[in-house]
Amino acid sequence: MPSKKPTCSLVTPTYNWPEALELLLLSIKQQSVLPDEVIIADDGSKEDTAALIQRMQQDFPVPLHHIWHEDNKNQKPAIMNKAIAHAKHEYIVEIDGDIIMHRDFVKDHLTFAEKGVFLYGSRVNIQEEHLETLFKDKQINFHFLSKGIKKRGRTLRIPLLMAQFKKENTRSPKLRGCNMSFWREDFIRINGFNESLTGWGIDDSEMIQRLLNTGIQGRRLKYAGLAYHIYHPEQDKSHIEVNKIIERETTEKKVTYIEKGVDQYL
Repeated sequence: MPSKKPTCSLVTPTYNWPEALELLLLSIKQQSVLPDEVIIADDGSKEDTAALIQRMQQDFPVPLHHIWHEDNKNQKPAIMNKAIAHAKHEYIVEIDGDIIMHRDFVKDHLTFAEKGVFLYGSRVNIQEEHLETLFKDKQINFHFLSKGIKKRGRTLRIPLLMAQFKKENTRSPKLRGCNMSFWREDFIRINGFNESLTGWGIDDSEMIQRLLNTGIQGRRLKYAGLAYHIYHPEQDKSHIEVNKIIERETTEKKVTYIEKGVDQYL
């Protein structure tokens, strides 16, 4: 691992859930190591999200950018490409807009950042019955014994145990786009997210597969990079089979570059 940590843009997609986004932003403010900037990739939210971001910008400890496009159903790959094209720093930490981060989340991603490698972590689930309390109290701190969570083993932060997790050349079924990081130059080289994908799902894993196809390796963040996922109903998965076909082709044909990607915005 490099002794000097990379500079970092933290990028998060959001869509019409300012209550969750506020908790995410509050958890960024308390980070032990701050990102160099935060970019909200907004897939067409209404004015209440913009108003929240404007309010938070007034005393946010790092530049807080709001990249927005009109609501045209799910266009997460496009808004993420626009956001990362806007990013000014060498390393991208990607989290979802319904994530609350442990105070050492950014520190852990930057500590284990390594050239030629992307990182992916897991998440603790905040349960539906806890949401009223969560939002009322604006709760952003959790531990092993906290109420309203499951997957408690994932609350344990013991970075020394990361030594057992080696680099991988294949895509892990444990990969989740809600908690991962990669080098911006690697992302640009594969042309970013695939805007041919429609609806919810597969965009992160298809992009990561192209990174792997270029020789970039993955490494699992375990006992580090802790994240808490706020419960919500499942997304519409009506298009997911079409997306899986594209992902399968990416894997089998070792696709490294797609036509409709981030180059449109650079």
